[in-house]
Amino acid sequence: MPSTPRPLRKLGFLTIGLFDEADPRRGHESTLEIIELGERLGFDSAWLRHRHLQYGISSPVAVLAAASQRTSRIEFGTAVTPLGWENPLRLAEDLATVDVLSGGRLNPGVSVGPPMHFDEVKGALYPDTAEAEDFSYERVRRLLDLVRGETASDFSGVQGFEVFSHRVQPHSPGLGRRMWYGGGSLSSARWAGEHGMNFLTSSVVKAESPEGPYDFAEIQLSHIRAFRAAHPDGEQARVSQGLVVIPTDSASASADQRARYEEYAAKRTPRTAAPQGPARMMFAPDIVGTSDEIAERLHAHAAFREVDEVAFALPFTFGHEDYVQILTDMATKLGPALGWKPSV
Repeated sequence: MPSTPRPLRKLGFLTIGLFDEADPRRGHESTLEIIELGERLGFDSAWLRHRHLQYGISSPVAVLAAASQRTSRIEFGTAVTPLGWENPLRLAEDLATVDVLSGGRLNPGVSVGPPMHFDEVKGALYPDTAEAEDFSYERVRRLLDLVRGETASDFSGVQGFEVFSHRVQPHSPGLGRRMWYGGGSLSSARWAGEHGMNFLTSSVVKAESPEGPYDFAEIQLSHIRAFRAAHPDGEQARVSQGLVVIPTDSASASADQRARYEEYAAKRTPRTAAPQGPARMMFAPDIVGTSDEIAERLHAHAAFREVDEVAFALPFTFGHEDYVQILTDMATKLGPALGWKPSV
């Protein structure tokens, strides 16, 4: 297998943590067990995705607080927290608290824009301020300032028996350098770089030019390069890629699993042929096969060749045992095929 310009340094995975409405604890416990497995297998990071008003994890920060007490090394991330649902000051407090509890292992990823189905949910979310809410990059900037220790209040000092701080408490000094922006456009990539964030790029990008190109990898590559060109750290600025890859090496991958994995990918393949919807979103094909086959395709992927960190997305509709098999093959077969070494 040919080497890449940036050998894979960090291997992570992403999950949304499905659960049954009648038994939500079991689904959340499954997610925690998967994170524990990830640490035992040597993964560098585990990432959770928000799913508001759905049967997936609605509060990754709370789940990661629990995970921090059941692990000792693996890093945690959110990919991503949509800030349209959040108050930046309150979120800054929660993020700093989990970062302190975890010993500095949190990597918060965020994005902007109005909440999904905003017209239907705004009465519950922002009953009095929906029309005045700012869902632009300014919301991210506010969060960054608060996490990094900028002033949150004009008052500090002692009042009676209580002591007040002018900045968010607890303050976790390293957290500001571990803030990520999840973006799928050139403007997002540049903004994240200009503001000293790290950059999460996933299996969805925006095809902004009506004339093309419609090559997912080339579009993603242009975002990565635009981000690093704008970032103070230049070529050393951190980028993590989040494609869907499903290795099927181990004996534990049954014929039934392989068939279901192939069917899952096949159903999602048509959307990868051309830009989708008014936003002109481009989707990357899911990659199913042996680790050697997947590694060969990744090494030929123009954007993958520019990164040394990944957070491969687990398919959303699979079961616990499927995730055990996929993660085991990722850590023991695919990672080494990409030049990665497990953390201990």
